[in-house]
Amino acid sequence: MTITKQAATPCCLRYKVLHLPVSQPLPFCAVNSNPRQLQLLEEVRQRQSATVEQLADILGVTLQTVRRDVQKMADMGLLVRFHGGVRMPSATVENIAHPQRQTMHAEGKARIAQAIAQAIPNGCSLILNIGTTTEAVAKALLRHQGLRVITNNLNVAAILSSNADCEVIVAGGVVRTRDRGIVGEAAVDFIRQFKVDIAVIGISAIEADGSLRDFDLREVKVAQTIIQQSRELWLAADHSKFDRQAMVQMATLQQVDRLFTDAPPPRHFIPLLEQAEVEYTVADQA
Repeated sequence: MTITKQAATPCCLRYKVLHLPVSQPLPFCAVNSNPRQLQLLEEVRQRQSATVEQLADILGVTLQTVRRDVQKMADMGLLVRFHGGVRMPSATVENIAHPQRQTMHAEGKARIAQAIAQAIPNGCSLILNIGTTTEAVAKALLRHQGLRVITNNLNVAAILSSNADCEVIVAGGVVRTRDRGIVGEAAVDFIRQFKVDIAVIGISAIEADGSLRDFDLREVKVAQTIIQQSRELWLAADHSKFDRQAMVQMATLQQVDRLFTDAPPPRHFIPLLEQAEVEYTVADQA
């Protein structure tokens, strides 16, 4: 389902609903193939922490089943165990590791990517930043023609280099080994040379006040430059990013032109989106 802003007034917005064709989802890891474990992870994310007993009641399974699931996800770095319960890892200071983020909500990210790819015309200029969602967008753009893409993400560059009809420009700077993102003042100075049609950015957290936040100050500095050097800002964020917390503010919803997500935003975000006149697309399953 695509929800597209049709007209705006000071008091309300009107939307139309369209069907969105969806391509094959990205590969799942073991936890993504288990609906119970996905639900457990989502319950902990919403509460930030939960006891084993609470999770067993919510999921309708035994304590032993919850403990096995929790141990598996703790081993993957998705959760942190404590005596009698579990919590999200380092909520505001450190992001989840890149290999785990690649598989979390992979199907939703694939739907978001397809929706963005359908909205991007051939022959335009783009910037894609660091993140697993923008990497999914890069895969969805492999059949586009005449694109000129600037990126500070080596994974995005590697993906799009397979498209002979796409010119890829890679920013210089310091490569973060954990996710192959490029950060630092050299990357900032490089991006300042360009002015592109659309920036497609991912984000780690969208807080209840409408602030867009991330964990690494160096990454945020590059992303802020990307925003400044773009005529339109498109935000790609799966449902887990809403009401999540992170330490460094990158931007606000007021700066966003379009939002692409995989589920309807929480109800308390709707007034913020309306006030900011953000056009948003919900890439539901067809």
